[in-house]
Amino acid sequence: MAVPPSAPLPCSPFYLRRQAPCPQCSWGMEEKAAAGAGCREPPGPPRAAAVPCFGISVDQDDILPGALRLIRELRPLWKPQQVRTKRFTDGITNKLVACYVEEDMQDCVLVRVYGERTELLVDRENEVRNFQLLRAHGCAPKLYCTFQNGLCYEYMRGMALGPEHIREPRLFSLSADVPKVEVLERELAWLKEHLPQLDSPVVFCHNDLLCKNIIYDSTKGHVRFIDYEYAGYNYQAFDIGNHFNEFAGVNEVDYCQYPARETQLQWLRYYLQAQKGMAVTPREVERLYVQVNKFALASHFFWALWALIQSQFSTIDFNFLRYAVIRFNQYFKVKPQVSALEMPK
Repeated sequence: MAVPPSAPLPCSPFYLRRQAPCPQCSWGMEEKAAAGAGCREPPGPPRAAAVPCFGISVDQDDILPGALRLIRELRPLWKPQQVRTKRFTDGITNKLVACYVEEDMQDCVLVRVYGERTELLVDRENEVRNFQLLRAHGCAPKLYCTFQNGLCYEYMRGMALGPEHIREPRLFSLSADVPKVEVLERELAWLKEHLPQLDSPVVFCHNDLLCKNIIYDSTKGHVRFIDYEYAGYNYQAFDIGNHFNEFAGVNEVDYCQYPARETQLQWLRYYLQAQKGMAVTPREVERLYVQVNKFALASHFFWALWALIQSQFSTIDFNFLRYAVIRFNQYFKVKPQVSALEMPK
C-alpha cells in the first residue's frame, strides 16, 4: 500500500490526531489550527485514533529503566516487580524489548528505541502516519504511544520468518482473499436453512467424484468408483452437484468446463431413468436440476473449508490455500444466479 511522501493536508483522512503536541513535531498545533479554520473531514475511511506522545527519552544502552517508565503510563495496573522483559536482537536499525506480565504474552507491549541518528535515513513522522493508516485497515498492530526516541506498539503473536520459510508457497499465497469467519458463519447458516427445504433424498453417496476416482473399463463398458474415504449418507443432489463441480478440474481449475444446462439435463435424465427403471417426465428432470445446482454451492463451501485445513497441516506439494480461494470465489460468483432458481410447479 503506497503512502504519499509529502505531509497530508490538515483535512486529510490520513491526518493523525494526538492528545498533546509532540516535542518532535507540530501535529497537535496544526490540527488546532485546522479545527479553527472550520475544516471538515471528507468522506472516506475513519481517521486514526489519538495516540499519546510522552516526553520520555530511553537510553539506547540501558533500555529497561526507560521502558518501565513507559509501561507505568501504558499499563498502570501492572505491578513493576511483576513486569517481565524480553530483548529481540534480530533488528539492525532499532532496539526492541517486550514487556509483559503473563507467561502467554497475551497482553504484551513492545518498546522500540530508534537507532542513533537513524532520523537521517528514516522519516519518523511519516512512519507513524503509515503505522496508523495500516492499522486503520487492519494491516498493522495497535500503536500505543510515541516517545522522544521511539514508539510502543502491540506484540503480534507468531514466528518471525527466516530465509528458509519465505520460499514456501503456503506463506506467499492468497490468505487475504479468504472470507472472514463472520462471513463463513453467515453463509453456513444460509446453506443449512435453504438446502434442506429442497427435499433432496438422503442416499449413500461417494462425496468425492472427481475424474480420477472414476474408472472406465472399455472392454466391459463398465464404470466403477474408487477411493471411498469420504463416502457416507448425504443428500443425493450434493453428490451430483459435487461431481458437476469436478468437471472444472483440480490442478488447473477452469469453471468454464462446468456442464451447461443442456448437458446437465441430459445427464440427469439418464440418471433418473436408471434409478427408476422407466421413463421420467421433464418436470422430474428439472426438479433434480434445481436441487443439484443449489447443492453445488454446498460442495464449493465444503471443499474450500477442507482446503483451508489442508493448507495448515498437509505435507503434500499442492497449493491448498489457492484452491480454497478459488472455491470460495466460485461460490460467491454463482450464488446469486443459483439462488434465483425455482422448483418447477
